[in-house]
Amino acid sequence: RSIPEHIVEVISDSGEGAQRCGQSLGAIAARSGNGIWTVEIIPAEIQPPARSVAGASGNRIRIGSQRVTNGGDETDLAVAFNEQVLLGRVKAGELKPGAQILLESMWREHRDPKIVASYRETVESLKSAGFRVYECAFEKECRALVSDPRKGKNMFVLGVLCSIYSFDPKLGREQVRLTFGKKEAKVVEVNQGLFDAGYAWAEKNLDFRYRIPATRSTEPQIVVNGNTALALGVLASGMDICAMYPITPATSASHYLSDVFERAGGIVHQAEDEIAACAFAIGSSYAGKVAVTITSGPGYSLKQEGIGLAVMAEIPLVVVNVQRGGPSTGQPTKAEQSDLFTAMFGSHGDAPKVVMATSSIEDCFYSMITARRIAETFNMVVVVLSDASLATAQQPFPRPQFSEDWLAPPIDQNPVPEGAKPYDWDPITGLSRRFAPGQPGGMHTLTGLAHDRSSRVAYDPEINEQGMHARSLKLAALQRMLAPPKVYGDEDGDLLVVGWGSTQGAIEESVDRLRAEGHRVSSL
Repeated sequence: RSIPEHIVEVISDSGEGAQRCGQSLGAIAARSGNGIWTVEIIPAEIQPPARSVAGASGNRIRIGSQRVTNGGDETDLAVAFNEQVLLGRVKAGELKPGAQILLESMWREHRDPKIVASYRETVESLKSAGFRVYECAFEKECRALVSDPRKGKNMFVLGVLCSIYSFDPKLGREQVRLTFGKKEAKVVEVNQGLFDAGYAWAEKNLDFRYRIPATRSTEPQIVVNGNTALALGVLASGMDICAMYPITPATSASHYLSDVFERAGGIVHQAEDEIAACAFAIGSSYAGKVAVTITSGPGYSLKQEGIGLAVMAEIPLVVVNVQRGGPSTGQPTKAEQSDLFTAMFGSHGDAPKVVMATSSIEDCFYSMITARRIAETFNMVVVVLSDASLATAQQPFPRPQFSEDWLAPPIDQNPVPEGAKPYDWDPITGLSRRFAPGQPGGMHTLTGLAHDRSSRVAYDPEINEQGMHARSLKLAALQRMLAPPKVYGDEDGDLLVVGWGSTQGAIEESVDRLRAEGHRVSSL
């Protein structure tokens, strides 16, 4: 049956590979020419109890015939490795009424009678609620191929899903090879065998198939998540230093950089804490080339005093905040846009800085290039706000065509003109020449205290006002360079929906739906 789009979830206990299965399905769909958006389903605990309602780990994949910009509404098809993780998704209202469910059936004959009773009760309640439940012996089928089905069931299910969605099994086997490319050949072979077995099982045992027509792109695409796009943007921008401390959901950006940065001449510094990471990045930037520090909400709070130093000393710095639920430890694996005011006004005193928000996975890449250029041009702190919904989501976008204009210029080591001052603020833009350590004639005392144009500590109100005014003028100068945002839809109408950041895709799709119904709605 041909359909315009479908949403599928693969969920399991942590460690059973449902996330890898979902990511692989998304990659296969994208390589087939479909639009995709994936959403990681991550439990709040690092290792939650097995078979727990709150412990679901996996992936939601929205597959469409056109470009997909968000995770969509309710799930059409769910594959669950046990009934408890499935219950968590049902209770959260994530499944569409009447959704199809492929449920691992091994629990019906488990040695623990309580587990058997729980399984049977759940299956009956799901059927009574109108869900179409297919009990599937995935464990039994995998055991014929591997001794530990827990380490292979995900690739078997990947084969099942490729059959259901009519994807070319050759693409599936190639994706398995890419997924396990760093493993020895035997591991790749076994997992390809599991994929083939799952595909064959579905062809024989399932009586439904879907085909989602693909609209192939005319230009090369890449499929990455938002954090990888941020890391690629750091590489493309010419920044050489990333200082960080591990924190969910930002860590995978630095993981990717750790794998590739040295090959491009860069360094990832894992500091002892968030404050040290910020200080390291500031020191690196002061040495001549802009550095970046990557964190999430709690880490951003800890960096605030360091960010204030960079503002006062006018040291360019890029800070990435991949937002999550808060306050405090909050909800590390959930998405929120709750750090906007903190980013804009969080520092003590008047500390002007530029705040950008990424609106798509492609935007995550290009925002890093823009952030570095603004930071270096204006000697300012630039905060880039992403969030958990972009960090782990995958989406194809056109492969960037590298330009040397993206890169940072070489460090200026020419002698400083006689009489030049380190803070010789322009009366209109607030800008001053940047002094790099080692420049002949450029020696001065760097300070986070209030200072005059020569960087001498000064407490009198007139000089302090001059400094504050000059730093604020930079924002005004940048503002004059910005183009106004474009209205999505008609320039006039009955309702304008205003949003920012990662909500863009969902807002614009909602506007399209309402306009198709005849409503005069636009968005900004």
